[in-house]
Amino acid sequence: MASMDADKLSYEIFSILESKFLFSGSPAIAGVSGGRVRILSIDGGDRPSDALLAAAALARLESSLRVRTGDPSASVADLFDVAAGSGAGGVLAAMLFTKGPDGRPLLSVAKALRLLAAESRRRGGRGFGTSGLLRRRPGGFFRRVFGDATLRDAVKPVLIPCYDLATAAPFLFSRADAVEADGFDFRVWEVCAATCAGSSAMELRSVDGRTRVSAVGGRVAMANPTAAAITHVLLNKQEFPFACGVEDLLVVSLGAAPAEPSAVGGAELLRITGECVADMVDQTVAMAFGNLRTSNYIRIQANGFTSGNCSSKSKNLLQSVEDMLLQRNMESSLFRGKKISQQSHSDKLDQIVVELIEEEEKRKKSSIPLVVIKQAATTSQMSSPCPFSQTDGSSSSSSSAKMKLSEPLT
Repeated sequence: MASMDADKLSYEIFSILESKFLFSGSPAIAGVSGGRVRILSIDGGDRPSDALLAAAALARLESSLRVRTGDPSASVADLFDVAAGSGAGGVLAAMLFTKGPDGRPLLSVAKALRLLAAESRRRGGRGFGTSGLLRRRPGGFFRRVFGDATLRDAVKPVLIPCYDLATAAPFLFSRADAVEADGFDFRVWEVCAATCAGSSAMELRSVDGRTRVSAVGGRVAMANPTAAAITHVLLNKQEFPFACGVEDLLVVSLGAAPAEPSAVGGAELLRITGECVADMVDQTVAMAFGNLRTSNYIRIQANGFTSGNCSSKSKNLLQSVEDMLLQRNMESSLFRGKKISQQSHSDKLDQIVVELIEEEEKRKKSSIPLVVIKQAATTSQMSSPCPFSQTDGSSSSSSSAKMKLSEPLT
């Protein structure tokens, strides 16, 4: 009976897809609400403070969601279908979308914000991967937070990038790939270490030991993962069967707070490059949305610098981040610099939560699921890490470890 129901659902979905492709100018198809896939993208460098603005913004979203729905347990993961994060932004995404023991997200945004602020203070402004600390102290902060959870344990699709030195190409850690193949399932704490790795590469293997990655930070691969997230959704027809173009998406992109310029050196040039690439992606995506930019694509970008010295008390740091939400939003224009918009970050966030809740209400009225998240056959239960010394005879630079960012889910 279950098989017959699944076959019927598949038939209905593909019948609707066929109708949409053949009769794109026809009225809305019965049973489909016209809802949009909701994407969250978070920029970030390697410092905990790089994700604090995004965490504060999401804390406001989560608080507003709970007030508007009357559900004290509502979470950001309920508002979005996909989360992508780079560097410290990837750590934040993992915190909010990894499954806890009760099946709900592991952390609320408020708790994640406190953890990041405390870690920022403890490190005195240094990055998560500074001086190879991750290799000398396996696990550390990340392992305390995530334990042995793997990508399969995410409650929603998650995308976190790094740059793989073994293949000389970006590598995108993905829940969708982890569910499809053991060779792409990695422990979450190692994924976070990989996307934040600095000058010392982070060596990690998949849970089954078959895929090896020699990772440096996500900001090297993609400081702004928005384009990768959009590509993933549009090509992943198994989980997002009705997403055919930007009109079917609602994207919320959170930029990292820019650091105050200092003496130009290798690290400073890397930071500047990352910020420029992030702005370039923002402009490219905005142009792709065209007339839908103001309704389907929302970018939150700080208009002031954050201090590189984060050794102040956590409550003072949190207050400064909260103050940033009261600033007016920054908008960049390609080759024309940046300008201050008329809306504050808080105003924009209030607008976002209304849109997200409306999307959720549309889905409740639809007879066909807009998003069909593939479930893993079993939840990962690893009691001990897989030794890096174990091999299956394959080369560490095998083609299976080089993932194409535009590759569809198969």
